[in-house]
Amino acid sequence: MAERSATFLWSMRFLYLVLCGLVMFIHLLPLEPVTTFWAAPDLMIALTFAWVLRRPEYAPLVFITGAFLLADFLFHRPPGLWAALVLIGSQTLRAKAPDLRDLTFPMEWLSVATTLIAITIGYRMVLLILVIDAPPLSLSLIQVLTTLAAYPLVVLASQTVLRVRKIAPGEVDAMRTS
Repeated sequence: MAERSATFLWSMRFLYLVLCGLVMFIHLLPLEPVTTFWAAPDLMIALTFAWVLRRPEYAPLVFITGAFLLADFLFHRPPGLWAALVLIGSQTLRAKAPDLRDLTFPMEWLSVATTLIAITIGYRMVLLILVIDAPPLSLSLIQVLTTLAAYPLVVLASQTVLRVRKIAPGEVDAMRTS
């Protein structure tokens, strides 16, 4: 039984990395027009936050850091800045996960929204302080809004297709004893 659960745990961790890699691959495809007036949602953040709140063991810190650091390099962002902020945000949500387990989805969504807004503001502030070119504020705001709009869809897909559900109180006790 323990062997099966360890194999399943590592397969879900691998699935997290594969999904992040797929999102990066699709983002790098030359499908967008040159002049764009909207920003696509950041599905990696939505996926990470959804999995951290549902099954934190499926998205360990090392995997989150590695995926977002690779994204920083591929998307020509300052290396490590966005990865560090996402890591801080995911750790904040990971700490809140036991409290959010019993609350409704709108409260979870609000917690994700405040975390996403805080790390976006932090990112823009660091870019401003270091005098690094930042994307237009309107595009950043649109990306935050589209990410928040996509979050329920990511949660729905995670729950229905991938079976990543919130931990029930009995499961936590069973996990700690085994």
